[in-house]
Amino acid sequence: MDLKLDQEKIEYVVRHSLVEDIGRGDITTQLTIPKDKEVVAKILVKEDCVVCGIEVAERVFKTINSEIIFKTLAKDGQKIKAGKPILRISGKAASILSSERVALNLLTMLSGIATKTREYVEQIEPYKTKISDTRKTLPGLRDLQKYAVRVGGGYNHRMGLDEMILIKDNHIKVTEGYEKLPSVPKGFKIEIETQNLEEFKHALRFKPDVIMLDNMGLEDIKEAVKIRNNTEFKSHHPPTQLEASGGIGLNNVKRIAAAGVDIISIGELTDSVKSIDMSLEIF
Repeated sequence: MDLKLDQEKIEYVVRHSLVEDIGRGDITTQLTIPKDKEVVAKILVKEDCVVCGIEVAERVFKTINSEIIFKTLAKDGQKIKAGKPILRISGKAASILSSERVALNLLTMLSGIATKTREYVEQIEPYKTKISDTRKTLPGLRDLQKYAVRVGGGYNHRMGLDEMILIKDNHIKVTEGYEKLPSVPKGFKIEIETQNLEEFKHALRFKPDVIMLDNMGLEDIKEAVKIRNNTEFKSHHPPTQLEASGGIGLNNVKRIAAAGVDIISIGELTDSVKSIDMSLEIF
């Protein structure tokens, strides 16, 4: 799995976040902290978590002051216990204080996503089903949030509308149903959203790459898997994958995976996840 981050995207997010936070200048730090004062600080996690965003945090501090010395005490994807330090930062106190909030905002959010994703992945470990994110991301932060999903052991659905063809319920309503699929450009996959078994059977006739089972009950999901697995459709290679989506949480994700779907997509991973509690302490 690719755990690399696009450096230009990191730069974009970091610079815009610093402009938003600092504005015309960190007035408090300018008035209270001597320019040449140097300190050592650590970032501590205050609850058990999967760490994510170390490289992003480093970019924040070094964007403010390239001479800051940055020592990593943990790496992305590592489980850390509450109370443990993950970063050691040394250098000009003013630079560290002006960087603190943006670095923590990004670290805590990304670690929250990675931690929640890992919870889902561990719930379904006996099965081959993949935990996937959705496009329910915070504007401007999609690449970072989807990176955190990968760090947590999950997979990315399409990054944007230009990546694959996904025929959803509103497309079908506007076109008043469909009797043939659009001509698919080379290199693009096609997915069809369905909300009941009748729609599923209709979609399966077209042998798309993926069929989404949107907000379907467990018994209907099991029936869809059974239909997809029958002899008639086994001749389709690669076979249509089934994606369960909607109404899925930690309380029922294992049962959905056990039903035999290939993908479970969960908006909660990125749209409402709780940030991990962390703090920057000067020693």
